[in-house]
Amino acid sequence: MYDGASLSEPSLLQRAVGELRIAVKRFGAETVLDELRQAGCLKARFPRRIVPGWMDAVMLNTGGGVAGGDRLDLAFRVGVGGQVTIAAQAAERFYRALAADAPSRVRTRLMVGAGAALEWLPQETILFNHSALDRRLEVDLAADGRFLGVETIVFGRAAMGETVRQGWLRDLIRVRRGEELLLHDAIRLDGDIAAVLGRPAIGGGASVVATMVYVAPDAGAKLEAVRDALGPAEAGVSVWNGMMVARIVGANSASVRAAVVATLAVLRDARPPPRVWLC
Repeated sequence: MYDGASLSEPSLLQRAVGELRIAVKRFGAETVLDELRQAGCLKARFPRRIVPGWMDAVMLNTGGGVAGGDRLDLAFRVGVGGQVTIAAQAAERFYRALAADAPSRVRTRLMVGAGAALEWLPQETILFNHSALDRRLEVDLAADGRFLGVETIVFGRAAMGETVRQGWLRDLIRVRRGEELLLHDAIRLDGDIAAVLGRPAIGGGASVVATMVYVAPDAGAKLEAVRDALGPAEAGVSVWNGMMVARIVGANSASVRAAVVATLAVLRDARPPPRVWLC
């Protein structure tokens, strides 16, 4: 007779694994695809060009979101003189992680060659209650490479009455130009994240945080225009060593996105935002 015990291993939940690698290069007056590898839940699409000379790439996660234990690896390389904008089809959602789960792991590396430009413009990262995320964005620029990046984190959807009362976040943005480390920006949050963000010296009650990084020779010249574009938003922006960094906080994603879009208009010389941002 059976005694109710099982000698088999406990069932393991299926986890998503995705890999996306894209390389582009300059060909005449245009930027064209050089290499493409897509595996698992990560895919890429290349919509019709909006601006001559610029390639647009759109990332898709066919998994519909990210759960604890999922692993995503992304790498993008821009060859000499190339110009590419990388966006995401939609906001990325990080769902609740079970107690036994490892954190969701996301690794992104961006490599920008001589005289090249890369824009990293994903849409918002939405963290659900009890989510756990370990994410890194590594940017390596040639001495004269240009970079514009935006990362927006939403701690629970305000319109849905969500609050992140328990969560775990390790988020790192690291930017190098040549052999020089320009930026090491690390966020470490765990426990009652809403309570932590409520402290005046941390978030002042904000539930949305956006970080913008712009590395280019004209970073200093655009400082005042960016400050004007931010207007009444809760934000700060500084420039040093050819790099601009802005931080924007707010109580909802709509107000923060409006500030980000206004700033992008200045930094992108009034080029329209990626079409997926308008969907």
